[in-house]
Amino acid sequence: MTHLNIEGMTCGHCKKAVEDALGRVPGVTKVDVDLDAGKATVEGGDLNALITAVSEEGYTATPA
Repeated sequence: MTHLNIEGMTCGHCKKAVEDALGRVPGVTKVDVDLDAGKATVEGGDLNALITAVSEEGYTATPA
């Protein structure tokens, strides 16, 4: 399980964009994004691929 800090999310659309981006990463089986806390918990997937996927949506992800 990977925990990420996500910067730049301000609304439900942001949360959905991050969830979708993380969910498309190969190997990911579960994604939970907490908009208020600015955090994501992901099961599966490669850390670098997860960070890149979030970055491509315009947000910043760092390991928590």
